[in-house]
Amino acid sequence: MKVWRKIRESLSSNPMPLVFGILCLFGVVVSGKSWSFLLQEVITRLARNWILVLSLLVPISAGLGLNFSMVLGAMAAQTGIIVMTHLKVPGMLGFLGALTVSFPIAVALGLVAGNIMNRAKGREMIAGMMLGFFMNGVYQLVFLFMVGTVIPMKNPDLMLPQGFGLRNTVELKYMKYALDNLLTVSLSGLVIPVATFVLVGLVCLGLNRLYRTKLGQDFRAVGQDMHVASVAGIDVNKTRLLAVVIATVLASLGQLVFLQNIGTLNTYNSHEQVATFAIASLLLGGATVTRATVGQALAGTFLFHLLFIVSPYAGQRLMGSPQVGEYFRVFVAYGIIAAALVVHAWETHRSVLSAAKRGLPEREADRAG
Repeated sequence: MKVWRKIRESLSSNPMPLVFGILCLFGVVVSGKSWSFLLQEVITRLARNWILVLSLLVPISAGLGLNFSMVLGAMAAQTGIIVMTHLKVPGMLGFLGALTVSFPIAVALGLVAGNIMNRAKGREMIAGMMLGFFMNGVYQLVFLFMVGTVIPMKNPDLMLPQGFGLRNTVELKYMKYALDNLLTVSLSGLVIPVATFVLVGLVCLGLNRLYRTKLGQDFRAVGQDMHVASVAGIDVNKTRLLAVVIATVLASLGQLVFLQNIGTLNTYNSHEQVATFAIASLLLGGATVTRATVGQALAGTFLFHLLFIVSPYAGQRLMGSPQVGEYFRVFVAYGIIAAALVVHAWETHRSVLSAAKRGLPEREADRAG
């Protein structure tokens, strides 16, 4: 009885994974695809996306909410990839070279983003989104107009015919599958990129270890109540800044893993949907704007991408058009984020009203929210 009670409590407290788990099961049945095909697609998508989703956890624990500014880390990764592709550095050496180039850029962008977040307390999510749009403009200015003019580069494989600006699509022929092919295992016809999953495991272990350190406890304390954390002697602004820097570096690593698996860089838009899909994946796992765990990140990514795989095939069989499935999964991606933000705003408003009714001072009422 206790086991069933715990199961019911778990299901009632995590309705999102349950609902979308049922949707995924329905999609799998309707799609008519074999389990081997679906498993191979899921394995591939999990390997390429998990680190991007995990990069969201630290800002949430530090009270920064959903980190839309993670696109800055993706831009840093793409800069490293462009440099290594220009230099024609092959394989794992090219991957490590891109990581080396992108790391200081990601740290610098993280410092910029963190300082902006500290000036936009309570509005971090919209500030991160606007910062992402702004930096996207800077990114396009650099690679569309400055490369070949201000920045010397002469590479016909990368450059546009007019002699400046990068091509819209760059084939990563030197770096494709660099990490995935480092160590693979074939099991019952399924190809498993073991090296990539080992890296994912190391990131998970690193995050769990981080939360056991003083810095990790500081993240949690700041996320729960900045005023109390400040009174306890924690440098709130510095802690929040470190959270954003760590998240930006992890997002950069995640984008490197993603693109080496894809094998093609869409120079001007590969980074644009990174935050949307990663945040939607995390929320599907039962996470909220204020609380997220490694398990929720892993489970949410599985559900989200399984739904992405089966929805076009289900749409084809049900409606005669795979485009229906495309519309549905885009609706899910944006709808789940909108729903999470609405619920967060409602809960915050309710908490403030409840605190006010209990007669708390205005500052304490705001903190209760």
